[in-house]
Amino acid sequence: MAYILNIETTSTVCSVALSSNDILIDYEEINNGFSHAENLHLFIQNLLEKNSIDTKNINAIAISSGPGSYTGLRIGYSAAKGLAFALNIPLIDISTLEVMAEHAFEHFPKAEYACPLIDARRMEVYTAVYHNDLSCQVKPTALILSDETLKLLKHYSNIIFLGDGLAKSKDFLSSIENTFFIDDIMPSAKYMIKQSYKKYLNQNFADIAYSEPNYLKEFYFQTSEKTS
Repeated sequence: MAYILNIETTSTVCSVALSSNDILIDYEEINNGFSHAENLHLFIQNLLEKNSIDTKNINAIAISSGPGSYTGLRIGYSAAKGLAFALNIPLIDISTLEVMAEHAFEHFPKAEYACPLIDARRMEVYTAVYHNDLSCQVKPTALILSDETLKLLKHYSNIIFLGDGLAKSKDFLSSIENTFFIDDIMPSAKYMIKQSYKKYLNQNFADIAYSEPNYLKEFYFQTSEKTS
């Protein structure tokens, strides 16, 4: 039996799930804005205490690797790496977009493709396209919603669109033939369980020292100019 602690912090959702092999034991999550710094370690502690599982019994830490919020990814990775290092257990990184696609196919098993959309500010989304065997057809990328984007995605009919990027793109994407929309799927640690256990069995582990989130693009910040 393998106990895996799954951590998801790529969006406004702060989520932690505890699994035994590929079965969900319990989870805690909240979606009230970017409150990961306040909630993540508390959720982990509560989850382990509530289910009477000591940290020494955890076999691996799984982290959702993005793309997504720069700050959320940094907080999640710092916590996951710290726990993996302190407990001397493997770190498993899981593609946020692939997990969302896998969950979408559970809702629409007859769909051929899935296209998760994560809001990346303004008219941009983080996205990818997956076949229903989870092979990646369009690799994870940051796309501006434009006529070129529509031209690209029209190659994939019988497709599911999902994620918080739908709020600004649903009308735009409705012209694609045979589409399905799932409005209420956000990244969650409880969706990571199948993939984290599969990677655990295959010993497909991330490097604790050198692994990094999949930011997809540089992080920019502005500082106010000093006035004389």
